[in-house]
Amino acid sequence: MTNPFAPPIDLSHLPNFRQADTRPRRAVFLGRVSTKDRQLPASSIPRQVVLAAERLDPGEEFVAHFWDVESGMLPTHLRGLGPQEMYDGLGVPTPRDGGLQDLVDRAEQMGVTHVLAERSDRVARAMLTSLTVEHELERLGAEVIYANEPTGGTESGRLRTRRYGQAEAEIYRATMIEMSMGGQFQHAINGWNHGYPPYPYVAVVDEDAPVRGQGRFGEMRPKKKLVPHPDERRFDAARELCRLRREEHLKGPDIVAILKAEPDRYPIDGEWTYNRVEGLVANPKLTGYQVYNRRANRTGRAGFSRRNPISQWVWSPKVVHKPVVSLEEWTRAQEVTAGLRVGAEGGPLLRIRAAASRLGFTVSAVSSSSTHALYRIGNRQIVLPFPVPDTLVQQVIEDLGSSE
Repeated sequence: MTNPFAPPIDLSHLPNFRQADTRPRRAVFLGRVSTKDRQLPASSIPRQVVLAAERLDPGEEFVAHFWDVESGMLPTHLRGLGPQEMYDGLGVPTPRDGGLQDLVDRAEQMGVTHVLAERSDRVARAMLTSLTVEHELERLGAEVIYANEPTGGTESGRLRTRRYGQAEAEIYRATMIEMSMGGQFQHAINGWNHGYPPYPYVAVVDEDAPVRGQGRFGEMRPKKKLVPHPDERRFDAARELCRLRREEHLKGPDIVAILKAEPDRYPIDGEWTYNRVEGLVANPKLTGYQVYNRRANRTGRAGFSRRNPISQWVWSPKVVHKPVVSLEEWTRAQEVTAGLRVGAEGGPLLRIRAAASRLGFTVSAVSSSSTHALYRIGNRQIVLPFPVPDTLVQQVIEDLGSSE
């Protein structure tokens, strides 16, 4: 900008009349497109390059191109983690020298002086993220320029335009999240499944669901509901697994050992593990209700999710598929799990199992009702009420010892 308050005489011949920048101008392109499926990177990225290039000096070209196919809601350290093979397969004619995080890491080494983007939300939709990137690049000596900002005028005017744009991007981000989550909530309320079906179920297309025609981004995915797995043993296995926790207060490794001991009765693809057992015990879909929002996938750690509190779960208003256990039975299992995790004493049946194990016997549940269960201990069968009184526990243990 020309100084309107120039000296009264020509002082341009003095050595310090202008502050010389010894670094050559080196401008790079920064771009982003949200997804490779619902947007077309092969056309979007080149279009962004054309718009950003309008802020280059005459005859200047970009020395490098940094762009991602990622959500603008991600923090910088989670951007650009996709494999190079994925980017190569997109058919984008614009070369790619890395993503946003690569630019921040290499800007000083490359001597970048200017970072040009179409607009601020190409950096990030979260205002704090875009501000952080701008601050870090400027600290490294690189000015961030957005093509949709006006040229000339005052710095305060330019800054106002930029901050309004960043605030608008974050508001848009919040609006999209609200709309997306609202749709997902309604999806669960209507009884349609999210994610992989639990062990005793399979997901099938709901023929009664409204059919949406082919939209802007292609054919819509069909709505699916849960039905019992064709192998009926899976349903019985899941019911027994929950009962072992609820009534016998067994820990995960103990339940795994029981399930592994009778593979024909408790079939599974692969093998029973602690995580599989605990995941099934805690899965509320076994109650016949459809439940969503149990986990938060965007935690800032790639590959990790966080359990949301039960108060944030979204439940269908009624049972929408065949239940393995009642809601009351599931609730009791969660109470037992919580007690086991804080080191609470094992239940009566756990003491019977421990005593039988010391004598070389195994304990198998034959059948059960809401009040009693029939067990096989060695070559004997006994009926125990639920809950089992402590006096009866001691009697069973003494009878086992006398029959050895």
